[in-house]
Amino acid sequence: MSFHLPSFIAIVLAYLLGSLSFAVIVSRSLGMADPRSYGSGNPGATNVLRSGNKGAALATLLLDALKGWLPVFVIGLIGPDLGMGPGTAALAGLAAFLGHLYPVFFGFQGGKGVATAAGALLGIDWLLGLATGTTWLIIAFFFRYSSLASLVAAFFAPAYYLLGGQIAWPLHRTVLMALVVISLLLVWRHRENIRRLLAGTESKLGSRKKE
Repeated sequence: MSFHLPSFIAIVLAYLLGSLSFAVIVSRSLGMADPRSYGSGNPGATNVLRSGNKGAALATLLLDALKGWLPVFVIGLIGPDLGMGPGTAALAGLAAFLGHLYPVFFGFQGGKGVATAAGALLGIDWLLGLATGTTWLIIAFFFRYSSLASLVAAFFAPAYYLLGGQIAWPLHRTVLMALVVISLLLVWRHRENIRRLLAGTESKLGSRKKE
């Protein structure tokens, strides 16, 4: 693949946007404790929810999803005029996801990236995001484990993309590659959760931090 300056700039900007850790930003703006200091220590919406502030958790969730969706949407909108296609949009979504995992503004110590990945999927195609998000909701509702829901959704996201190929959307190898990388990284970032799930010590949704 030849070097394409607009694509490179878009991907870098997407990474920088992803590096905004909204769990920390929202908590600081509301005078709350740093989410990295309690619960799982993960700067994400699920851990912010353990503070008991549902509004802060919802704001974190929406903003984290927005930073995954926005670069994909913008490239999809104006990218064709600049020589950028669906592959570049998907790579920008991956870059935003990597920014959340390894944020340059927060010492490269980020969250697990579930909401940001969900936003990127919605940007790639709303049906793909809807199918994956519905899978997360079903598993979370019945089992009450956010981590388990995220792992199952991560597994199904590339599968849904392949199943919908040529029916709901055209298949692109770069998009599929980006989805597979996101899924593998989600599993890797949940490795401690997997151990706790197997040991039966994983925290359930809605559980609050210990005083």
